[in-house]
Amino acid sequence: MQFSIRGQQIDVTDALRDYVDKKLSRLEKYFDAPPTSEGFVTLAVVRGLHTVEVTIPLAGVTLRAEDRSDDMYASIDAVVDKLERQIRKHKTKLNRKFRQEGSLKTLFVEGSAGAVAVEEHDYDDLEVVRNKRFTLKPMDVEEAILQMNMVGHNFFVFSNIDTSEVSVVYKRHDGKYGLIEQN
Repeated sequence: MQFSIRGQQIDVTDALRDYVDKKLSRLEKYFDAPPTSEGFVTLAVVRGLHTVEVTIPLAGVTLRAEDRSDDMYASIDAVVDKLERQIRKHKTKLNRKFRQEGSLKTLFVEGSAGAVAVEEHDYDDLEVVRNKRFTLKPMDVEEAILQMNMVGHNFFVFSNIDTSEVSVVYKRHDGKYGLIEQN
């Protein structure tokens, strides 16, 4: 698995690059064949916090994890642990949902020494406990951000007046805003 490692407000030293490669290579044991897509790793230091973001695009699924702490190496360890949990949960979900051959199920290793058993209770927290319905008011992105801040949420769903599509604005960890639009 190949990774593009870049730094934001930090120089990526050879020691850091080697540590990231070593830790992320642990994920290869979960795949039948190493993924051909390139993963992306961003190391950043923002307000004294060491942030690590890893994105691994795969066929039909994208693995992504982020962690921030006072130590870059601890953040790297935590991100790899999060990615391993995601892979195990996704594998369990696929095994439960897709029983036919040729599905995404074949992306992950079956019963190898590297695979870790996941008990049924890992998905107990996926229960929908609340359902809301509301009418989407057409508005522009700036108004949606203002509405989101007024209600105190970290995301807001709205009908984009410019595109006539459903869009989502969200507040990022760095205090800026993101926009999700339909293709």
